Amino acid sequence: MHEPPSRPTRLRRIAPPPRCLLLLVATAAALASAAAVVAQVLPGFAEVVDVRVVNLEVVVEDRQGNRVRGLQTTDFELLVDGEPTPISFFSEIADGQVRPGTPEQGPAPAAPAGLEPGRPAPTNYLIFVDDLFTIAKDRNRVLEALADGLEGLGADDRVAMVAFDGQRLDLITSWTRDRAVIERAFAEATQRPADGLQRLAERRQNDGTRRDFSDVRLLTIERTLSVGGAVPYEPFARVGLEPEERNYAYRLTGQVERAIVAATSAMRSFIGADGRKVMLLLSGGWPFDPGEFTVGTFSPVVEQATEGTLQTFFSVDLFAPLVDTANLTGFTIYPVDVPGPEARLGLEASDDASEFGRLNPNANIASTGTPREQQIHGTLDYLADRTGGRALLNAERDRVFGITREDTSSYYWLGFSPDRNADDRRHSIVVRVKGRADLRVRTRDSFVDLSPRSETGMVVESALLFGDPPSTKPLYLDFGTPKRSARRLRVPLEVGIPMDHIVLVPNRGRFQNRLDIRIAVLSDTGERSDVTVDTITIDGAAPPRPGQRFYYETMLNLRKRPHRIVVAVSDPISGEILSSSGDIDA
Repeated sequence: MHEPPSRPTRLRRIAPPPRCLLLLVATAAALASAAAVVAQVLPGFAEVVDVRVVNLEVVVEDRQGNRVRGLQTTDFELLVDGEPTPISFFSEIADGQVRPGTPEQGPAPAAPAGLEPGRPAPTNYLIFVDDLFTIAKDRNRVLEALADGLEGLGADDRVAMVAFDGQRLDLITSWTRDRAVIERAFAEATQRPADGLQRLAERRQNDGTRRDFSDVRLLTIERTLSVGGAVPYEPFARVGLEPEERNYAYRLTGQVERAIVAATSAMRSFIGADGRKVMLLLSGGWPFDPGEFTVGTFSPVVEQATEGTLQTFFSVDLFAPLVDTANLTGFTIYPVDVPGPEARLGLEASDDASEFGRLNPNANIASTGTPREQQIHGTLDYLADRTGGRALLNAERDRVFGITREDTSSYYWLGFSPDRNADDRRHSIVVRVKGRADLRVRTRDSFVDLSPRSETGMVVESALLFGDPPSTKPLYLDFGTPKRSARRLRVPLEVGIPMDHIVLVPNRGRFQNRLDIRIAVLSDTGERSDVTVDTITIDGAAPPRPGQRFYYETMLNLRKRPHRIVVAVSDPISGEILSSSGDIDA
């Protein structure tokens, strides 16, 4: 690696090594230098979302499901954390048109950006294609049905499309009204590889292993009973997972997490659009709780989700980042059940698993697969309910554009300016029609007041996942000589930070800043380590000279296989993000 003429400013300490779920390895012929890998960057990929107004698309229905029209600002009550909150923006959209106010209504709040009274209300459809979980024939069926519905688009409506294969988030088309471009995008999406059959094979392998366990347990029970012994129920209750089951559950969790980060990144990349923003999320089957999905059960906890953090098998709400980002950026999620109705999941229905069911009554892996299908549908319902959308299940996958277009044609658009504390707190939102308990109101249910550090972290971690640095300002990476142990390599890593891009604040004769550095290790299969976050304190008696670098050192614990190491440094004062990555084929 090319070094600067002098290195007077150096951080001489070894930071704690990243805690890796995947331990990957570098060889002695590791990178001499690592330039930034810049792929096709999504529009606005590095943007930090500065939310001054929270937009709410509010659907009001009577008990028969009919839309209620003609309501005014004064008919609504908006509660944030239970406190009445003024409505800053208001418009009614009826049959796709922005309805103008009437003189007798008096002055009303201004309309949201992009809406003009008496004109069509534009809708922006961001299509997210999940190639990690979908089977190609199911995905193509939905895409072809979507393409057939293009004639329903309004003249001001736009479409964008991205696809995720488990490793990369690919831009198929940015926002466009051009029908020819949109049609080409659908055709391109149908030609992409899809990994849903691999996910199905992994599930069947897990179920086969579980069946083997059940045979051994059943034999133990029969032998115990044959000699007059008593068989306690508790040792055979499903209170935990076998090691093989846990491996599958963790692998599945990682796959779902990557898909969620991809969908989250897509929304953040397409925030710059006037009019309503809708994400058509074409999901191949994301389980609500991977642990319960592993054993074929489903607890009805979806309705309790809004009460707080979900207590699922792993006690993690996997989908909170996606919901929070949608509510922050103004997207309504319309998740699509790409697989459609499934007759069976896991073991073939012809397999006799009745004895397995006797051992574990909650695991109906040889049945119609209802618990697992409930898992998948529960995820879609949850995403729709939390963001004000609608889940398109089973046969509705063939009418996605028609249903979504109809559902988004008549609603009320409310906006309010929250008090920003930038403290990462989630705030509840309730909208109701005054004096009309008989009406059902559907809208997003919360927003998160993100801190600048969390905002930057979301941008950087999205970039780390896909290996596409969020800026063209590179860091300088130098991998030292590996130190070998029994099964691991310890690889020194030196990160050079160009001080030309860092703001130092004068303070009592010193020049100071505190930078965040994030390091991720990604395998050739798309899996990654936990993202390690550290703080770099810069404190000097004089400002840096032009071209000078600050050096940070750490040690990586790695194991042998192809991988990429991605490093990003963010300056909280200027908002600058510097990053580089290096591929190593060991």
